[in-house]
Amino acid sequence: MSSGPGPSSPASRRYAAVLSVEDPDGAAPSPSPPGIDPEEFRLALLEDTYEVVAGLELVTPALVLDPPGQPAAEAITWPGTAIVREHGLAAAFAALHALGAEEAVLLASDAPDLPPLLIGKLFRALGDAPAAACQAEGPLDAGPPRHEHRRGTPHGLVALAARLPLPGWLAAALGDVDLDTPDALARLRTAAPRPGLVPQGPGWHRLRTPADMRLLDPGLEGWENTRALLQGHPLR
Repeated sequence: MSSGPGPSSPASRRYAAVLSVEDPDGAAPSPSPPGIDPEEFRLALLEDTYEVVAGLELVTPALVLDPPGQPAAEAITWPGTAIVREHGLAAAFAALHALGAEEAVLLASDAPDLPPLLIGKLFRALGDAPAAACQAEGPLDAGPPRHEHRRGTPHGLVALAARLPLPGWLAAALGDVDLDTPDALARLRTAAPRPGLVPQGPGWHRLRTPADMRLLDPGLEGWENTRALLQGHPLR
C-alpha cells in the first residue's frame, strides 16, 4: 500500500493518471534488472509514479488499468483513488472527463523519479494549447556513436496532457498513438490543424531497460520502492 498522501479533494478538475499497462499474457512490459523479479519491479515503478501524482496539490490522482483486471496494481493506491479501466489514451481521457476532469495528464508507469514540477508545467501549458507532451529520453549509450539510444533522443512520451473533452483531431490521432510510440509527439503535431497546439515540456527518462537504471540519481528524493528493490544492485 502506498505510504504517501491520499487523493486530493474531489472538487479538483485537474486529474493526473498513471497508466498501468500489461501485455495480454500478463507479462511485465519492460525487463527488470538481473536478479529482480519482473513483476515486483513493475509494481515498484508503478507505486513510485503513483506517489508522484498522489502528492500533487489541487490535482486528483487516478490509475488507468489496461487490461482492466490488475488487482496487484489497484492495491497500491489509496482508498478513494479513481480507477479507470480503459484501453487506449483517447478512451482513458474520455473516462477521466466523465469523472469530472477538465484537464488531465496521463503518465507512463515507469517514471518513478519524475519531478512533480514537470507535471505542473504541462498543466500550465494547457492555458495556451489543448495538449502538451513530455518526451521520453534515452540514456547515454556506452557503445560507438552509431547507436541511436542516447540522451536527448525521443523514445515516446513520459506524459501527455490535454484539455477535456478532447478535440476531434486529437482523439482521432490517439487511435494510432500511445506513450510508447517512438515518434508520438511528431505524429500528434502532424495531426493538429495548425502549429503550436501540442507544445513540448521538458523531457525526462523512463526505466524500460536495465541500462536505464543508470539514469536514476540516488541524491534525488522519492522513488522509495524502486530504491529499496534496487538496493545492492549497482545503477551504473
